[in-house]
Amino acid sequence: MPKKGLVHIYTGDGKGKTTAAFGLALRCAGHGNKVLIYQFLKPASLNLGERKALRDAAKSVTVESLDLKWDLLKSLEDETAKEQAKKTVKKALEKIARTAKTNKYSLIILDELVFCLSAGLARFSDVRKIIKSKNLSVELVLTGRGATNELLGLADLVTEMKKIKHPFDKGLCARKGIDY
Repeated sequence: MPKKGLVHIYTGDGKGKTTAAFGLALRCAGHGNKVLIYQFLKPASLNLGERKALRDAAKSVTVESLDLKWDLLKSLEDETAKEQAKKTVKKALEKIARTAKTNKYSLIILDELVFCLSAGLARFSDVRKIIKSKNLSVELVLTGRGATNELLGLADLVTEMKKIKHPFDKGLCARKGIDY
């Protein structure tokens, strides 16, 4: 890995933010580096293909998720669920901040953390702390919709996935193996 780890943000309303981050995780692990992927708002109970594949195939990749019941369609409307999520996200970010200061992982992916910020489930100051205090050699990737200019200003690399056309617009549900 390079001596200086950069900060990446994959944002936008298009498909592929998590997929791009997981592809980078495979590339990094393929060169013998350790990777941590922390999935926000994607509970361990979700049967996600990318998570299963990495756990089965890539022994140098650690995948963790929030210990939180979360319904992607309903929980943002439920104040109790939002308050619980805020507390759980804060605890996770504190743990990740400690981990990012070490060189235990060459790459840390914080999947959907950008969305947590835009939805008010995470505090910008907590995320800025991780970015500013991470070990210089750690590459850090944040994914999710709704990146603010302030967050983008902290990044070294920003990619915006732009939706041109999506099957969801015609009512097609997410498909196992393609969308999750």
